[in-house]
Amino acid sequence: MEGLETLTPKAIVGELDKYIIGQNKAKRAVAIALRNRTRRLKLPEDVRDEIAPKNILMIGPTGVGKTEIARRLAKLCGAPFLKVEATKYTEVGYVGRDVESMIRDLMAVGYTMVKSEMQANLKEEAEKRAEEILLDLLLPGLKKKPAENGQPANAPSMNGLSFPISFLGPTGTNGAGVTATGQIEVSPGNQDGATGAHSPDHDADGATTREKFRAMLREGKLEDRVVEVSVQKSGIPSFEVFAGSSNIEDLEMSVANITNLITGGKSKRKSVSVKEARKIIVAEQLDKIVDHDKIAEEAKNRVEQMGIVFIDEIDKIASKGERGGGQDVSREGVQRDILPIVEGSSVTTKFGVVDTTHILFIAAGAFNVSKPSDLIPELQGRFPLRVELESLNADDFRRILLEPKNALTRQYAELLATEGVTIHFTPDSIDRMSFLAAEVNSRMENIGARRLHTIMEMLLEEISFNASEMGGQSVEITSDYVDDKLKGIVQDQDLSRYIL
Repeated sequence: MEGLETLTPKAIVGELDKYIIGQNKAKRAVAIALRNRTRRLKLPEDVRDEIAPKNILMIGPTGVGKTEIARRLAKLCGAPFLKVEATKYTEVGYVGRDVESMIRDLMAVGYTMVKSEMQANLKEEAEKRAEEILLDLLLPGLKKKPAENGQPANAPSMNGLSFPISFLGPTGTNGAGVTATGQIEVSPGNQDGATGAHSPDHDADGATTREKFRAMLREGKLEDRVVEVSVQKSGIPSFEVFAGSSNIEDLEMSVANITNLITGGKSKRKSVSVKEARKIIVAEQLDKIVDHDKIAEEAKNRVEQMGIVFIDEIDKIASKGERGGGQDVSREGVQRDILPIVEGSSVTTKFGVVDTTHILFIAAGAFNVSKPSDLIPELQGRFPLRVELESLNADDFRRILLEPKNALTRQYAELLATEGVTIHFTPDSIDRMSFLAAEVNSRMENIGARRLHTIMEMLLEEISFNASEMGGQSVEITSDYVDDKLKGIVQDQDLSRYIL
């Protein structure tokens, strides 16, 4: 949430410019919408509740940056963000996912986000507990237990022995409740001093030995030692299948969670190195010391106040003109089901009831077959901001090949560099590829910047295939090279239809 404060509209557009060429209208609309989320939270509560988010509908052909804007926005904002495809949902009564599951998924994203933040603050405490547990695993004999006569019972000699160890609720100040077992091998005369010389037989002072092991543990001298840990897996059971979801994966997950709830869950025993055991134990301790109720409450608040849902391919559920039967019935049904979610309704999730009134929805679609007016009027009204993304021309393709941080030319150069092959694109080759991409898009289906992926693959196919045998070589890609590899395909209309 703190990160959003620094994201001014100009800063958001600046970040998006690093990866997406053009489409300034869409970038500005998204930036303003995101900034309005933080502005709204600063208002008095009575005013805040009256301000509804201005949902956005992005309209533009495929491959111009709609989905990429959503992906980059997700990385930028610290708010719960979910990208979904409208085509994965079906009307209630049909087999498939119901639209309410997008809010349940968004809530799960928010829960994971808040949990990670809280665990980051508690990591130091969890690492202290893990250290005590590891010491108990490595030194089971030094755990002093009162004997029946009131005298401490000394552990048997470990010299030259290999035996299993187990404990429940380690002693000391760690307060852990993990069940763990471990196994160590102790041989006499071990040179690293980890065993043998510091066994209970040789060192009567258990506390001193424990501190010596603690020092070796911190210095990384025991990282390869093998211990066996048994971790009890626990979690909040999911009952969302009973809320109407007919998805088979949800059903399987719910049944598994119910079984775990009844049986107490199964613990897994793993023989791992101390290094791996530390990760397992730290994760287990973090899960124990965080307040799950507090996480759910904070996540619910974030989702309701700052949540963003990006619905892609919304044009695929728009009925084309006349109302008919068959598939169009389900499409219109999905629109009707989405409508109350976008307008504001209460959705039951396993973390509590979520109010969707102030969640921001951004929808996107190519609308090359249907039109925005084919959506039901009520749904059109819930997306008051319409942003049209422009088709890409040769100049745009040239910038896409050169300017973004993840430019295609850079990607292929780095991929081939791993084989010791250096490729260099001349300016005229970039111009030629850009021209061909624009020409093919104008003659056939316009797939936007995705055409560049096809052209680059065809252009570098031979080099990519033989790169393992070309170590140390340098290849210059010129316009003549581009023409040589692509000209025949581009000129042959029938061939280019299938290949490009």
